[in-house]
Parts: sequence; C-alpha cells; structure tokens
Amino acid sequence: MAVTEEDTAPAAATAEDAPGPVLVAENLRVAFGRGRAEEVVRGVGFALHPGRCLAVVGESGSGKSVTARTLLGLTGPGATVRADRLELDGLDLTALDDRGWRDVRGRRVGLVLQDALVSLDPLRRIGAEVTEVLANHRLVASAQRPDRAVELLAQAGVPEPEVRARQYPHELSGGQRQRALIASAVAADPAVLVADEPTTALDVTVQARILDLLAQKKAEGAALLLISHDLSVVARLADRIAVMFGGVFVEEGPAEQVLRSPAHPYTRELLAAVPGRHPRGTRLSLRPRDLPVVAVGGDGCRYAVHCPLAEDACREAAPPAVALPGDRVIRCRRPEEPWPAPAARTAGPGGAAGDSVGDCVDGSVGAGKAVLAAEGLVKSYRRPDGTVHRAVRGVSLELRAGEVLGVLGESGSGKTTVALMAMGRLRPDAGTVTLLGEPWPGGPGDRRRVQLVQQDTLSAFDPRWTVERLVGEALGAPGRRAARRRRAEIAEALRLVGLGPDLLGRRPRELSGGQRQRVAIARALAVEPEVLVCDEPVSALDVSVQAQVLDLLAEVRERTGVSVLFISHDLGVIRHTSDRVLVMKDGEVVEEGPVERLFADPQHPYTRQLLAALPD
Repeated sequence: MAVTEEDTAPAAATAEDAPGPVLVAENLRVAFGRGRAEEVVRGVGFALHPGRCLAVVGESGSGKSVTARTLLGLTGPGATVRADRLELDGLDLTALDDRGWRDVRGRRVGLVLQDALVSLDPLRRIGAEVTEVLANHRLVASAQRPDRAVELLAQAGVPEPEVRARQYPHELSGGQRQRALIASAVAADPAVLVADEPTTALDVTVQARILDLLAQKKAEGAALLLISHDLSVVARLADRIAVMFGGVFVEEGPAEQVLRSPAHPYTRELLAAVPGRHPRGTRLSLRPRDLPVVAVGGDGCRYAVHCPLAEDACREAAPPAVALPGDRVIRCRRPEEPWPAPAARTAGPGGAAGDSVGDCVDGSVGAGKAVLAAEGLVKSYRRPDGTVHRAVRGVSLELRAGEVLGVLGESGSGKTTVALMAMGRLRPDAGTVTLLGEPWPGGPGDRRRVQLVQQDTLSAFDPRWTVERLVGEALGAPGRRAARRRRAEIAEALRLVGLGPDLLGRRPRELSGGQRQRVAIARALAVEPEVLVCDEPVSALDVSVQAQVLDLLAEVRERTGVSVLFISHDLGVIRHTSDRVLVMKDGEVVEEGPVERLFADPQHPYTRQLLAALPD
C-alpha cells in the first residue's frame, strides 16, 4: 500500500523544563503478512520523557497495542517493523536480535497487560512471578528474592504481602492480581513503563488504586506510555494524549487541550460516546452499526467512512499533519466544523424517548406493576478450606414493567449471584422469586421468559457454530417448523438489533466485539422474553462500540417494552441506562432509589465512596 510523507506524524514536543526523552520513535511502521503486507501502524512518532505520561487512545484495531508491544519486541511472528528512528537511551531497538530484546524487557522497559489472570502463570506462586525479572537479569541473589517479592508487593499496595507472595494467581482478587502484575513490571526499576489497558473491566475503586499506583511510579521518574480506549482514565495520568485511528495519530497534544477542546472528529466521537456526558434518552453514537472499525485500503483518511463531516477529498487522499496553537498536531481537513449534537432516540411504546415505560403521570419512576420480584434471597458457598462464604444476604428487589433496574457493585458484591437466582439458574438457600406474581421458575419451558446477555460472548458462544445456529438455538428444536420460516425468524431477530442476514453463516471469531454482543442480544430477544438480564454487557468493549450497544439496548426496550435487570460496576453506564438503582456491597443492598437522586444525593458511605472514585 502506498504511504505518503503526510502519513508520518512528527515527534511530540516537550515542555522546555522537561528532561530529554528516554525513548524516541520517528516514522514507526508495523506491517503483518507477506507480499503486499497491510500496515497496522502507519508512520507514528512520539517521545517518552522521565516523569511524564503519554497516553495513546483509540479503539480495538487502531494499532495502539501493536505500537506498545513494538517497544518490547513483542509484535509477534510475521511482523515487519521499520522506523526512521527507534531508540531507547541511544540504543537502536530496530537492530536488536532475540537476545538483545531479552536484555531490554523488564530491565529497561516494563510491561503491564490488561488481563492479569491470563498474564500470570497459574502454576507459579505470586512471589516467583514478581521476582522473575530479577532472576532473569541476575539482579538479586536467589536467597534474597522472597523478601524482595514481599517488599515489591507491599509497595504496590497488595494487602498481606507475605501471604499473597505464597499464593497462586487464582487465589487473589482481580485488583490484587493487577497490582501484583505492576509489582512485577517495576521490579527492576525500568526507565520506561508500558501499561496496556491496565484498568479495563476493573471496578471503579480498584481502578482508582491502580491509577494511583501508576501515578506514583511516574512521580518517581518512570516514563509512562498508557494505552487505553477510555478518555476518563487517561485524564488522571496523561500529560499528553495521542488519539489513534487506522494506524495513525489523528490528533496529539497536551492532555487538557485534547480533552477540553478536541479538534479531530474521531476525538470528538470518543468524548461524545462517554455515557455520563449526556442526559438519558440521547444517543451516544453517530456511527452506523454495520461499518467496519477501520476501512482498509486506499490512501484517504481511514476515519472518513465514519465521519459525518467527511467530503470527497477526505476519501481521496490522507489529510496532512497540521500544527495547531498550543503544541498540537491534527490530521483533518475540517476541524473547524461543529460536531453534530446528540440526537434524542425515537419514541417507543412507553412514550417519549428516554422515558421509562413504567412511568406514572406524576413523573415517578418505575411505578408500573412488578414483573420480576425477589424477597429475602440468601446464598452461601463452602470454600476449599471448609469455611462458609455468604455471597448474598437477604436481598430483595422489584423489577417493574418496562423499566431498567440497575444493580451496581464491585466484584464479589453478590450482584451476579442475585442475577442468577432471579433467572432461575441458581436455587437460593432461602427466599423466593416470582414472575408476574407466580413462583419462579415454574416448568422447564418457563426459562425462556427470562433471558441473559452475558459479558464475554466470545467464551459464551460455541466457536464452531454459525450465527444462524447460535440464534436459532434459543428458538428450540426445529420440529415441524419449515426451515424457511425458521430462517426468517432468525433473520428478524438479527434485524431487530441492526444486523443483516449476510452474517448468518459467520462464526463468533469472524465478528467484531460489537457484532457478537448484538448477536447475544438477538438470541435473547428471539423468544420474546418478559425480562432481559444484562450482566456486564459492555464492560470489555471500546467506548465507541459500548455506545452503540447501549443505544441498541435502549431502542430495544422502547420498541418491545421488555423489562431489564442491568448488572454493572460502571457508574456512568448505570446512570445512563437505569431508572432505579440497587447498590450492593458484601452480599447486601446498602442503598436503593431513582438513579438521579442516588447520584445527586447518595446516602450510604459506600455509595459516596464509589462516586468519589469515578474518573472525571
């Protein structure tokens, strides 16, 4: 593919009083494949300075993680890396062989990945994981490593570090594992720390502690490269922000300027997609659902296919890099054009867009009849050591006709256990569940009346099945139903979530994350349930894809009147989607109320703690 000089972004400028860069990249390009290899990083440039943070923001497929892994020689087999300059303290990284990269990894550049449970060896104790880099580089004698592991875990804020060092990854909480991973990454005191989505899918309070820990390493002099799709997260740490789309930095500049006055349409789309920035009842996404994340091929702007401001010139040739006041660089022909205002959703069966279907004429939220009700639910589990863990302690809830009831809480609070009992998939030790006033669940056929949309559809779906079979499974055995009629029902379920019949023959791995989540929603809606249970349905999605899924759920609810039990740890998502909220902690409901009242005037200390930890 031809790439012009316009595709090379200049290296980031630095403040006059900042020390010189420890790592510099100029015209970095990474391609995969043979022959006419496709470039996934297309001429980016940046500089990392001690005690400073550069955040690279973009959605999956933008090239940000490939850029990060290039700094550690981890682009993988089949990758071709080229750069006019790629240096770490004078060391030419493009000239390194495998042995040279082993000397760099951990010792001079540390890496913090997203999923600590996958990144940590499940067969090795935490202490050995944390000190692996010290052993590989022979920095600490073997007899001293156990004490050093405890010291590093303590510095990372891991509670009871002496105990945790002797445990295995599965015995730690998600936040503890992530902090152990950071302890491992900083064990050799590297000059550069690369954090690739370090807080994705973490609870807001755990996320805040991880960000505080990274801020501490930055204050101690580490140069930090933070990779994320969440602008509210990078706002806590970044000195500069580079916004990446289609392998190119489309906008780069001081963090405050980029966040307060975004110039590129893609940056504006990312900010517009943040749920907490708009009133409930407005659309979060302007992007058409069926377009690819990145339009491949051609020399034009890759964002043009999504951009409401694009003109013919944008599609014909890539826009040049233009310097803006305030030490900023942007690639756009029309940055001065106003961004379209968020549109209100169309009215549904419950009335005006954004209204609860169960609203009363006096404006009280969710005053309709109860569809799903639970009273005094209790559930306990026996731990491997023989002790009993009470996961749910006397929880009661009421889901009313057409409303969205949000259940908010950290991991381990019991919210998913409550959802499983409400669905009839888990029998409570005590308490009752009713559906439309009748005991629930009843017979085997009743289970179709309450359907689940899960968090990780890639794991939930059989990878061998096509979309047609995945959605058709919800309809039951074909029986005597004509094949043509059944296929039409499946296609109609897909149409309801904005997918076309061309996807019927695809398998889960051939779909994007947003498409898989919409297939999951189609599968749940195919049997016309009374209740939809959404368990963290957007926690692992990019903010722009998350916006599309949230808009879709709102439209489906407005069109069908289905009641929704929405489980999440994300306060912004809960606020945008829910009519009422239950806040859970340690298996109990500590606060309940209409969403706006709860966010404006939280009564319980735990609710106030959650709101205080929310990134701005």
